[in-house]
Amino acid sequence: MACLSFIIGISGNVTAILLFASPIKTFWWVVKKRSTESYNGIPYICTLLNTCLWSFYGLLKPGGLLLVTVNGVGTILQIIFVTLFLIFAPRDKKIKTAYMVAVLNVAFPLLVIAITLLVIHGASKKLTFVGILSAGISIVMYAAPLSSMKTVIKTKSVEYMPFSLSFCVFLNAGVWCLYSVLTKDIFVGVPNILGFLLGSVQLILYSFYKYKSKMLEKSTDVIIEEGPTQIVKGVIEMRVNDEGVKSIE
Repeated sequence: MACLSFIIGISGNVTAILLFASPIKTFWWVVKKRSTESYNGIPYICTLLNTCLWSFYGLLKPGGLLLVTVNGVGTILQIIFVTLFLIFAPRDKKIKTAYMVAVLNVAFPLLVIAITLLVIHGASKKLTFVGILSAGISIVMYAAPLSSMKTVIKTKSVEYMPFSLSFCVFLNAGVWCLYSVLTKDIFVGVPNILGFLLGSVQLILYSFYKYKSKMLEKSTDVIIEEGPTQIVKGVIEMRVNDEGVKSIE
C-alpha cells in the first residue's frame, strides 16, 4: 500500500508541476514585450500562498515528502512569476501587487508559521491547523471556475473555459484524490474531491456546448493563460463577462 501511494504521489507531482509551470508561456510573452499589459497578478499571488502553506503542511506531516517536493517546486515557480510581474508591471499596478505580496506571501505565511510553532502545542493540533488553512485556500481556488461555468451556461459558449485547463484540473485532482485515500489524509482529499467533481462538470459542459458555441474568430497570436493561476483568474474575468451578460438581459 505504501509503495502504491508513493507511485500515485509521484504521478500527482508530475501533473501538478505541469499545471504550476504552464504560465511559463505567458511570462515568456511578458518578458519579450517587457510589459504585463492586461494580465492580473492576483492569481500568481494566491497560488504562491497556496503552495507555501502546503509545503509547510508537508514538512509537519510524517511521510509528507511528496507534498513538500511538488509544492516546493510550485513555490519556486510562483516566486519567479510574481517577481517577473513586479518587474514588468506598470507603476500603479506594481505598487498594489507589491502590497499584496507583502501581506499574503510574506506576512500571512510567517504568521501561520509563528502561531503553529509558538502557540499551538502538539503535533496533531499543529497539523490540523495548517491542514485546515491549506485545504480552505485550495477549496476557494477550485471553486473559482463556478463563475465561468455559469457564464458558459448563460452564453452557451466555451470561449472562457479552456478545455486544457478543465482536463488538467480533472486529472490532477483525481490523482491527488486517490493519493489522499491511500494515505488517509482528509486535508488533501476534501479540496481535491471538490476539484475532481468540478473538473468533471466542466468537461461535461465543454462537450455539451462545444458545438453550440458561437464564438468570434480569434487572432492566432492570442495567448491563453492556463494552470492553477487561471483557476483564480477565472473569478476576475468571469465576473466582468457575467456583468456584461446581465446588462444585455
